[in-house]
Amino acid sequence: MKKITSENAPGQFSGHETFPLRQMWLKKAYDQAKSGGIILKSTFTDDNAIAEFGVGKNMVSAIRHWALACNVMTEEGAPPGAYRVTEAADVILNDGGLDPYSENPTTAWYAHWWLAGKGHRSTTWKWLFNNVTTPMFSREELEAALAEFARGLDSKRKIAPATLSRDIDTCLRGYAPRSAGGSPEEYAEPMLGELGLIAEERKGHFAFRRGPKPTLHDGMFVYALLDFWDSAAPGLSSLAFEQIAFNEGSPGRVFKLDEDSIAERLLGLEHLTRGALTWTDTAGLKQVHRDNAKTKNLSERMIERAYA
Repeated sequence: MKKITSENAPGQFSGHETFPLRQMWLKKAYDQAKSGGIILKSTFTDDNAIAEFGVGKNMVSAIRHWALACNVMTEEGAPPGAYRVTEAADVILNDGGLDPYSENPTTAWYAHWWLAGKGHRSTTWKWLFNNVTTPMFSREELEAALAEFARGLDSKRKIAPATLSRDIDTCLRGYAPRSAGGSPEEYAEPMLGELGLIAEERKGHFAFRRGPKPTLHDGMFVYALLDFWDSAAPGLSSLAFEQIAFNEGSPGRVFKLDEDSIAERLLGLEHLTRGALTWTDTAGLKQVHRDNAKTKNLSERMIERAYA
């Protein structure tokens, strides 16, 4: 595992109550919105929350966590004591939206990008997909390396080893669920399990699955590319292939794509984006170029294309 650099952020290693994200949980949270797209925080803590959501108290807390982590709702722009539904969630999850029942793989890829690409309330997810570079790893190896990373984020903050262990387990089980044992409720199929990103080779030993990812739509790939570009190289009009494929937070790393499949996707950029993004390979210099005059609302358009 490569040496990891600390960030100016405290990190978040809890909130999910050890429940991996499930298929309909984002929709359950979205459906609590009142007029104006407002979800009262008390919705998740009131005495009737268990009956309203149809799950136990801890699962209600988990639903709130995942809805925040996956950009379904946010505190930004919301009145005190409330959350606000995001525009993206409204487009995807409303009853007449792109994927009201979270059945389309793009919704799972979108959630994965927010968790592992942006690390939004999901420090372990981003760390795992960006900083663990060995193809195979054990839980024990992850726990030691994550503890070192967490200390680097804030040396004064003491995080219990058990907290990090539970976070790692929740993360791994979200992508590679247990095949046997436990109750059906405990081991219900997680939303991210269908992505084929991590497999359990043998008990406690896991491996990344690098490859073309056929369920990842080109529109979702471009959405992630633009998001990464704005974060890693804002203002630059071109981005090198190596950055897209290998840099921390890049689509190549986060989606575990191999070089050939990345190149294949980049070849179709000009047609997909109507000239907003173009791919060039001249004199061994492989780059994507961005025409800022044509990129207005491009991210939103790519999300819509990803559900077509």
